[in-house]
Amino acid sequence: MIAYLEMFWKFFKIGLFTFGGGYAMIPIIQSEVVSKGWLANEQMIQYIAISESTPGPLAINMATLVGASQLGLLGSLIATLGVVLPSFIIILIIASIFVNFTKNKYVKAALRGMQPIIIGLISVTGVIMVIHLLFPNMQFLTQITDFRAFAMLFNLALLYFGYKKYYHKNLSPITLLLVAAGLGIIVYSI
Repeated sequence: MIAYLEMFWKFFKIGLFTFGGGYAMIPIIQSEVVSKGWLANEQMIQYIAISESTPGPLAINMATLVGASQLGLLGSLIATLGVVLPSFIIILIIASIFVNFTKNKYVKAALRGMQPIIIGLISVTGVIMVIHLLFPNMQFLTQITDFRAFAMLFNLALLYFGYKKYYHKNLSPITLLLVAAGLGIIVYSI
């Protein structure tokens, strides 16, 4: 029982203090697992290669392999739970804060204002993909049409009509020009 708790705690710490993905966790795994004697350095390298070669995140694969090698199937489940649980807890905390955050009237208004732009960006991407799918050999389409300008026009139209729908009044032309200028700076300076 103590071995299972220790396995869980080691991988919980690894999951809790690893930022930057699976490769960032390798030194922590090495420190925790090799120093404990669960793996030799050579085995650690082999486990990294196996974890990278199999589907799924490196952290989960490493935890599963180390847990299985030391304590069998239950050990793999416990190690995997240990490495995943910190991220799960952090995401739950962020989600609960975000839910309260979205109740703020200013945040609601900003999200509502962003909806037409997001719809526009997704729609423009779809239109571009359809054009390239239907006309694969017609490279002149991309040369003739400035898709960035098309995307901006589409998004500005959605913003205008979305604003009109939600607020039942027209968007100020000055505001529309300022948004267009900002979009132009962002889109054409990339």
